[in-house]
Amino acid sequence: MEKKNLEYLSRLREAMKAHGIDAVIISGTDPHQSELPPAHWRGREWLTGFESVNGTNGTAVVSADKALCWTDSRYFLQAEEQLQGTGFSMMKEDGPDAVDLVDWVTENMKPGQTVGIDGMTFSVSAAQRMEQEFSDNGIRFDTDFPQFDYIYPDRPARPANRLFIHDENIVGETVESKISRIMTEVKGDLANAILLSALDDIAWATNLRTAGDITCSPIFVAFLYLDDERRVLFIDDAKLTPETRAHLQKYHIETLPYDGVKEFVAALPKERRLLIDPEKTARGIYDSIGCTTVFGGDNVARLKSVKNDTMLANLAIAMEKDGVALTRFFMEVERDYPSGSLTEVGLARRLRELRMADKSCVDESFTSIIGWNAHGAIVHYEPTEESDVAIVGDGLLLVDSGGQYVYGTTDITRTVALGTPTAEQRHDYTLVLKGHIALAKAVFPEGTTGHQLDVLARQFLWQEGKAYYHGTGHGVGFFINCHEGPQSIRLNANPTPLEPGMVTSDEPGLYLADRYGIRIENLIATEKAMTTGFGNFYRFATMTLFPYDERLMEMSMLTADEREWINAYHAEVRARLTPLLSPGEAKWLEAKTEPLA
Repeated sequence: MEKKNLEYLSRLREAMKAHGIDAVIISGTDPHQSELPPAHWRGREWLTGFESVNGTNGTAVVSADKALCWTDSRYFLQAEEQLQGTGFSMMKEDGPDAVDLVDWVTENMKPGQTVGIDGMTFSVSAAQRMEQEFSDNGIRFDTDFPQFDYIYPDRPARPANRLFIHDENIVGETVESKISRIMTEVKGDLANAILLSALDDIAWATNLRTAGDITCSPIFVAFLYLDDERRVLFIDDAKLTPETRAHLQKYHIETLPYDGVKEFVAALPKERRLLIDPEKTARGIYDSIGCTTVFGGDNVARLKSVKNDTMLANLAIAMEKDGVALTRFFMEVERDYPSGSLTEVGLARRLRELRMADKSCVDESFTSIIGWNAHGAIVHYEPTEESDVAIVGDGLLLVDSGGQYVYGTTDITRTVALGTPTAEQRHDYTLVLKGHIALAKAVFPEGTTGHQLDVLARQFLWQEGKAYYHGTGHGVGFFINCHEGPQSIRLNANPTPLEPGMVTSDEPGLYLADRYGIRIENLIATEKAMTTGFGNFYRFATMTLFPYDERLMEMSMLTADEREWINAYHAEVRARLTPLLSPGEAKWLEAKTEPLA
């Protein structure tokens, strides 16, 4: 199909000229800074032709004679291909050839010229950084240029999916309790009201969900205002049902139209002190606030990240259901592989079907990453009809996937050998596995951050001059987003300490371009290990339930402690999943979890 992006680019330049804009910066997100915004806000993808199922990482810049799109190293290959013939060129956001977007715009604009953005799709923090640099160089900054309102006539409508209640017996906490805890944090920040913009925060606070607003996340498009006397959910009326209206009324939450949020904050009394998170709140909303603004609010994300005992118990159920689906999937892979009939796209489709066969699974937690051999070396590879390959010959299959169960969110990666693995593949797999185990076994004092533990997962690779550059662990939500903050385990410093109840991934990897990729991922929950004269110490409980590929383990590289850990883990997998499987499935799992010699 012929690309029409050149026509779209022409429309944009005409709109820029009509509104006195010399360059426009276009984000890939929405007024809530969502990682995966609804189609209504995916105009950058429509304009550039660069689309990504598992993330919208990409920011475009258009001037009178340039059209550029920045993205990170996960998407370089994909962006190069998709931008061909669109009028856009790719710019690297990271790596040795990286170019800073704001610096590029500053260097290519003259004093007196105007740079425009749609302030509803940039956070306060991001816009302030741009504004400061542009101002220092005599460049005007217009935060009210909603470019797609002018050039995108068939733009998809905002999602109108109906909400449903997330059973509070599964959640283990009422909305009233959550709002009370939020308001305690608000007052701790010397404010008396808060506006929540992040959709996962709002879904968590209200115990409401939907399917379809956000790809692979059961959250919904809304804003939430709270103070001691008033609670307001800004939402399109079509999204409410009699049941969800009654739920909101039970907790004294009134509703106003989604588009009314700017008018509402503009009319707040001057003495009100409104807490907003500058990383999650749109600049367009900030510009409308009529009362005193207080920056902060990151503690709400911390409240959400700490799962209570009820959540953790239900997440264990989700893990069992996920383990059953994965057992059936990998059994089918082994059965059908010799026929040469398997493809990456076909496997992704089948894995989704197996998960969704369980009625408690509402969606995948992200679009499955199924990479055979060289495609496994592309960290966020997405199999498409154009890129699809047959699973034939010897090699490594990397499968990164997850489910959105009402009992919790799962995320797991397994790399398996099909055919005969090479000695090098076994060696590299074992290096990654050793790091994965080292992190899972960690014991650490209260106050430790993920940044301080990250080296545990990388150490064995580094000793051989090998490395991976993505994070080792991200926070995971509870039937919300698969990626959740504020905690993480990565090279970059993060001041958030790991607390009991936080669920984080453990996913080291190794990627050899054009050859193969290896990643091993479990979800781990921080829990209390002991209290000594030196204080509280924590450890991780492994939540995920599925075996590692013993055919890829180089036994001579594993210590006795590591083999013991694998055997104990495999014994738990076998004990938890066997009662849920057919006799044939249980026999297959037993063979995959045989104790290591």
